[in-house]
Amino acid sequence: MAALIAWVAGIVCCAFVADLPDLRWYGLLPGGLAAMRWPLRHHPAWRAVLHAALALSLGFGYAAWRAERRLAQELPTAWQQKPVEFVATVRGLPAPGEFGVRLALEVEQVLTPGAALPERVQLNDYRRQDWPPGSRWRLTARFKPRRGSANAFGFDAEQWLWSEGLLASGSAGKGRQRLEDRRDLMAWVDGWRERQAARIEAALGVGRESALVAALTVGAQQRVARADWQLFSATGLTHIVSISGLHITMLAGMVAWCCARLLRRWPLLRSPRVATAALALLAAGAYALLAGFTVPTQRTLFMLAVGSACLLWRRQLSAFQAWWLALALVLLIDPFSVLTPGLWLSFGLVAALMLTTLARRRPPSSWRAVLAGQWAAGVASLVPLAALFGGFPLLSPLANALAIPFVSMLLTPCALLAVALPWDVLLPLAGWLARLFYLGVEWLARGPAWHVAGAPWPLLALAAAGSLWLIAPRGVPGRALGALLLLPVLAYRPPGPAPGAFQATVLDAGQGLSLLVRTADHALLFDTGDGDAGRVVLPQLRGLGIDRLDTLLLSHHDSDHDGAAAGVLSALPVERLLAGQPATLPGWPARLCRQGDGWSWDGVRFDIVGPDPALTGGGDNARSCVLRVAGAHRALLVGGDAPQRQEDGLAERYGERLRSDVLIVGHHGSRTSSSEAWLAAVQPSVAVVSAGFLNRYRHPHRETLERLRRQGAAVLRTDLDGALTLDFGRELGWRCWRGQQPRYWRARGPCGEYAVSAD
Repeated sequence: MAALIAWVAGIVCCAFVADLPDLRWYGLLPGGLAAMRWPLRHHPAWRAVLHAALALSLGFGYAAWRAERRLAQELPTAWQQKPVEFVATVRGLPAPGEFGVRLALEVEQVLTPGAALPERVQLNDYRRQDWPPGSRWRLTARFKPRRGSANAFGFDAEQWLWSEGLLASGSAGKGRQRLEDRRDLMAWVDGWRERQAARIEAALGVGRESALVAALTVGAQQRVARADWQLFSATGLTHIVSISGLHITMLAGMVAWCCARLLRRWPLLRSPRVATAALALLAAGAYALLAGFTVPTQRTLFMLAVGSACLLWRRQLSAFQAWWLALALVLLIDPFSVLTPGLWLSFGLVAALMLTTLARRRPPSSWRAVLAGQWAAGVASLVPLAALFGGFPLLSPLANALAIPFVSMLLTPCALLAVALPWDVLLPLAGWLARLFYLGVEWLARGPAWHVAGAPWPLLALAAAGSLWLIAPRGVPGRALGALLLLPVLAYRPPGPAPGAFQATVLDAGQGLSLLVRTADHALLFDTGDGDAGRVVLPQLRGLGIDRLDTLLLSHHDSDHDGAAAGVLSALPVERLLAGQPATLPGWPARLCRQGDGWSWDGVRFDIVGPDPALTGGGDNARSCVLRVAGAHRALLVGGDAPQRQEDGLAERYGERLRSDVLIVGHHGSRTSSSEAWLAAVQPSVAVVSAGFLNRYRHPHRETLERLRRQGAAVLRTDLDGALTLDFGRELGWRCWRGQQPRYWRARGPCGEYAVSAD
């Protein structure tokens, strides 16, 4: 078992290395370790260590080999954003979204001469055309390499794309030709899932109830609205809505119970226990297949398979031996699932439940077992939720205690039976139960949540040890003291800058701008970027320990600058709201940012130097607020989307008083900003461009980059470097997130080592 654990550890370690080893030379390591077995044949302890090291190296090498094969499929640079004609099959269920339909394609053949595509790609269809699962198409699309916003906290889209094997994403062209459909097993399964989801919608109507029933029966989670996912997250019930081990175990248990009762009455088989286990495993496998065979379903299915195998072979394994075998099987099939939070949450919670049953002479009563399991799951989930999601709802234990039996014993069985029957007689009942479930979730979602800052890994490791200590079996001394080990993570706050210094964090908000400025005891957010605040802005603020904003400054009214403002204002208390166009924020107490206004925090001066009221004609961009932040030694200038006419007017008015070490380049580096007069007045040594990767506007423009090069400024870009942190103390320093957290599967940027980049 030690060798199996070491093999799993090797796969886990490989996922977090910065660079993969050269497998041509790496193969010498396992060979050398194997050769040492003979000299150590008379030393059992050292042989055990050697076997563990050999298993570790083999696990690492296996994961590296799989990673090399996947990296070889990356989209070639020469074919980025160029039209490619190809033949592909629709896999899984297409996901309808706010702006179109998103789907996964399995590429069969590339028809454009010289072009190459990965085996699996993600396609966005903004025309919302019909893409039946299993259908084959000849079409043309333009692709980008897999890339997501790179920030310290929150959802990592690039990591998710890599774990799913989606190595390129693109948008469908106008023309497409349907070919003969695929007729393999997964195409049939996906087609059946799509038909059942459509049947549920026809019976219940398009809405949250039909989406929930479809998610619980055929794994169509993409039909659940984002607002409902936020409700589930706010109550800690996300794992219940997804088809997980809980539902599969429930179904397998029901099938086993029914089979045991039938075979007891009519003993037709020699080995009823084996038949019962086989039928339960078959039912679990069918449910897992219909759910898309996700990591939680794999975990439960493999653990059930291990138990069934032990029953068949009349061998007995401990619960943790079965747990390790199931984990090893999951990683053998998909070593990249290490990067999915679901793997750690699902396996970790099961391990916590098993830990509470150790060293018991007899099983506890049913209600004690339920309470002990709920306690173990709640405590064990604290550290993963804090590390992965930055907090946890305080009412989560109550929500789970109420929702688990309701969903597992009522809603899911009713929904499964309704789908299994050829008539729709039970679907209205399933919809009514779903509506009742939502009423409870909405009530519980009003409860408070505990948000924690992003703690360093030593504190997380200490808290994990404390969690294990708290849920340890009876007889372990001082279990209550484990709570003390949790306190550092729960109370941690990152240290702020010293008085007279400040720190600026430019978030990777895609084709938008969001900048956080922190002094010793205050925080200002300049713009919020676009979309939902819960995607980028709020996770970063909470991860940095910001639970309130002293000032929110919105430069002007444009979705890429103030699109997430409402979400920020609803989630965090804001002492002062300034805006270039306050009239566009009805219902919020916004004040106009006026030229000449200013204030001081902790020895740092904030001055609004623009816009010039005499030059605000000509559109929203001309009304952009321009902010200068000056510490004791260094200064920062933020220009929003101010056009060159405003820049030139401000340069003429202020002259050398605009000089700043760092300039946030106006309008994402477009040619309409960053004029020669403006740059001559500011004289930045570092220029920061906040833009989306390969955006359709071609920002930053080559002319702008050339002007910055002539000025002698080092250029930092969020599209290439990810989130940027700049420290304004006696010296100016900066850190790029892609450079801080290098991974072999994550693209890296030069982090200021360039001045001009190719279009």
